Amino acid sequence: MRKLSDELLIESYQKARELKLSPDFIRLIETEIHRRSLSHRIKVSS
Repeated sequence: MRKLSDELLIESYQKARELKLSPDFIRLIETEIHRRSLSHRIKVSS
């Protein structure tokens, strides 16, 4: 995950949500988004 650019990480997150991939996988991406302080760029599910 750390090798992905911020933009690619956000795109991956959006695509994973769109395709309704595993909630665990989506949470993994969300965790990295939070780590990078990019939360303002997405809507995170609760």
